[in-house]
Amino acid sequence: MTQSIETVIVGGGQAGLATSYFLTQRDREHVVLEQAAQVANAWRNDRWDSFTLLTPNWSFRLPGAEYNGAARDSFMPRDEIIARLERYVANFRLPVQCNTQVLSIEIKAGSDLYRLKTQAGDWQAKNVVVATGLFQKPKIPTFAPNLPGEIEQLHSGHYRNPAALPPGAVLVVGSAQSGCQIAEELYLSGRKVYLCTGGAGRVPRRYRGKDVFEWQFLSGFLDRTVDQLDSPRAKFAGNPHLSGRDGGRTLNLHQFARDGVILLGRLQDGSENKLYLAPDLKENLAKADAFEANMVKMIDSYIARAGLDAPPENLPALRDGFETRVITELDLYAQGITSIIWAMGYRFDFSLTRLPAFDGDGYPVQQRGVTAYPGLYFVGLPWLYKNKSGFLVGVGEDAEYIAGLI
Repeated sequence: MTQSIETVIVGGGQAGLATSYFLTQRDREHVVLEQAAQVANAWRNDRWDSFTLLTPNWSFRLPGAEYNGAARDSFMPRDEIIARLERYVANFRLPVQCNTQVLSIEIKAGSDLYRLKTQAGDWQAKNVVVATGLFQKPKIPTFAPNLPGEIEQLHSGHYRNPAALPPGAVLVVGSAQSGCQIAEELYLSGRKVYLCTGGAGRVPRRYRGKDVFEWQFLSGFLDRTVDQLDSPRAKFAGNPHLSGRDGGRTLNLHQFARDGVILLGRLQDGSENKLYLAPDLKENLAKADAFEANMVKMIDSYIARAGLDAPPENLPALRDGFETRVITELDLYAQGITSIIWAMGYRFDFSLTRLPAFDGDGYPVQQRGVTAYPGLYFVGLPWLYKNKSGFLVGVGEDAEYIAGLI
């Protein structure tokens, strides 16, 4: 049996729920189909135990449920994020149907409707809003199965806490937000940590009296549109490392080195108990340093233009990482490494949408979420329209725009 409805939203994360909120406010018929057993699945099942928001609480701006508590500059723990999303569904009576995985989206033959196949039956709709995000498939190297079976391997989305890993040293592969936060938690717990670095940048947690995210918000940095990027692929760059732990703090690879973390270059290959690394550690450190320098320069310029009273500040100039010996071959057994955490991010996969609506990278061809196919929309993707399109602080703007078109 095929069910008919005006709009189907695919995905019950913040983007899908925000779109549902606006359609509900307009009394428009729709349903949210979520493949997991509960909403907020990524927050619930793909985050470690001590995870917090990386942006301050004030940036939690789901439409109709914006944060208004006293701890505006603190960082919400994972369980509170989940609870707020659950209350959002309940308070606004959003029509969410869980345990419903959409298998395909295609145009129904001989009509202007879309047909959605699910394991629980088919739907047809005039509009489809794809709100599945960019994080479908964990990135794990193809050579991972060739490594010793007794070494535990898991993606960062499956990491929970240091005690859940077997005793021994840990290799973390990836130095963007997740990798650096996990590496810090591990070495603070007493673990010996090896960290493969990449090109992700660094920003200070606070600078000249405000959180760096607030400076980005005030200056318009988060309102940059995708056409202002150096290249279309720049929208896939890893987010700069940062932490909301213990009230929020800066993460710095040079401090990691000072604290005993063994910094490595990019992981290139591996076989049996040997890993082979690029000799690019110093280059990666320089990139992180330059990213921070550019961010600070942008903030200083904004403060000067706006005539704000913000006392000057000089950030610590750490260089410990540059004194680290460059390692190009790592023996897992010799270093006592018993666990590898792949913190390399995710690959996106929109293959359920059976239409040629994607570019060479597999990213939707769209203008602010609107595709060339009438009634087919996307929300919740980083750089969908603006820098903040994938953040809790900005997803509501795109959701409102799409709901308005519907």
